Amino acid sequence: QVQLVESGGGLVQTGDSLRLSCAVSGLRFTLDHYTIGWFRQAPGKEREGVSYIASSDGSESYADSVKGRFTISRDNAKNMVYLLMNSLKPEDTAVYYCAVDYNNLATMNSFMYNSWGQGTQVTVSS
Repeated sequence: QVQLVESGGGLVQTGDSLRLSCAVSGLRFTLDHYTIGWFRQAPGKEREGVSYIASSDGSESYADSVKGRFTISRDNAKNMVYLLMNSLKPEDTAVYYCAVDYNNLATMNSFMYNSWGQGTQVTVSS
């Protein structure tokens, strides 16, 4: 059974940084065989893609709203995926989720992801 557990969220001020972690277990193959994505959902809004790291070459993709501020990375040995968030803004406030795309479509489309964590709250005060 695949499990994803996010951690690292919290309450911070504008301009601060946070590093979110996603612990992945139960995958059939090593972490680098899958595309892993980070998503977020703010109250009253739809879930949106933030970033993903592709399986094959580890290429990264970011939503325009976070480009230059957020960095995704993974540690295959530890089965961990991270999201380093710098220069946080109040509009980054949301529940953040990590997810696995078994088909390696390398997309920001949340419907293409198969397994999800429970989320971690990030709140950025102005």
